[in-house]
Amino acid sequence: MASEPHSQVLVEETSNVRILTLNRPKQLNALSLNMITRLLQLFLAYEEDPSVKLVILKGQGRAFCAGGDVSAVVRDIRLGKWRRSADFMSLQYTLNYVMATYSKAQISILNGIVMGGGAGVCVHGRFRIATENTVFAMPETALGLFPDVGASYFLSRLPGFFGEYAGLTGARLDGAEMLACGLATHFVPSTRLTALGADLCRVGSSDPVTFASTILDAYTQHPHPKQKSACHRLDVIDKCFSRRTVEEIISALERDATHKPDDWISATTGSLKKASPASLKISLRSIREGRLQGLGQCLIRENRMVSHVMKGDISKDFVEGGRAILINKDRNPKWEPRRLEDMKDNMVDKYFKRVEEEEGWEDLKLPPRKHLPASAIAKL
Repeated sequence: MASEPHSQVLVEETSNVRILTLNRPKQLNALSLNMITRLLQLFLAYEEDPSVKLVILKGQGRAFCAGGDVSAVVRDIRLGKWRRSADFMSLQYTLNYVMATYSKAQISILNGIVMGGGAGVCVHGRFRIATENTVFAMPETALGLFPDVGASYFLSRLPGFFGEYAGLTGARLDGAEMLACGLATHFVPSTRLTALGADLCRVGSSDPVTFASTILDAYTQHPHPKQKSACHRLDVIDKCFSRRTVEEIISALERDATHKPDDWISATTGSLKKASPASLKISLRSIREGRLQGLGQCLIRENRMVSHVMKGDISKDFVEGGRAILINKDRNPKWEPRRLEDMKDNMVDKYFKRVEEEEGWEDLKLPPRKHLPASAIAKL
């Protein structure tokens, strides 16, 4: 029996705190339309409720959130309903924007998988708590998509060119790596989360952000990234991923590996060569443009890009990636264009333009926001 839409987001209330739990554990809490709609409704309501001081977001089971429900989106496109898929993405970006400009503190407990759209519902919030169970990735280029949900904003602001590395390769990061590069604000062992939650629920009416920050600082640890972590390869990442084109990035990596065999470089170039050429090129340009744009501009641009991806008028790689990775699971996508050099600049340009010829299509209209804290104004 299908569960009630509201039961996909569980709500727990204490006097000054609301705890929201994403509740589709069998789907790794992949975001459905119902969940996005409900989260948006709850966040906006709590913002107007003076008794609510903190909002805690977490996931049921072994994932925080593995992303948007890509299988459902691909199914709609295959049924000729790409506009419905594009509308789903627009609503998700609106939620990301509300979280990024939220006037109250959002604390996300990332005790498990955090991927794609799952990053969008936590990274924009004030506090992100990683644990030893956290696995973060933006795996979109392997699916024929691109890092969206405001990723062109937050990846482009990671140290050096680490964002290009994470966004193009879909590399998996653990909790210590998330903390080291700034994607997480704190690291708390999972055995301490229950006690942490109880302490956070004692928030009073005075300064909730300072209160939460003090509590989190008392619980946080500073684990060192593992010996083979990408965090120890920042020199190579900056040297190679700062290149102007994807082709130049791959050449720079391969040149670096000629001096001595390097498993990390081999794995990195392998990930790039398996990904959709169209996705790699639009993703690199998106992250580069994001360096110079505020979050709202990034989301509006990403909404244009995703509309073209869903429509499939330039490349149908997203449907093919969804088929190969999520539906048939043969993990052997047939990308078109097949080679990076066949994905011409004029094809890339089209993703960044309005969907002019589509009747009724409009650029993303972000909701007006008021009472913005300084931390939110800085993102705009």
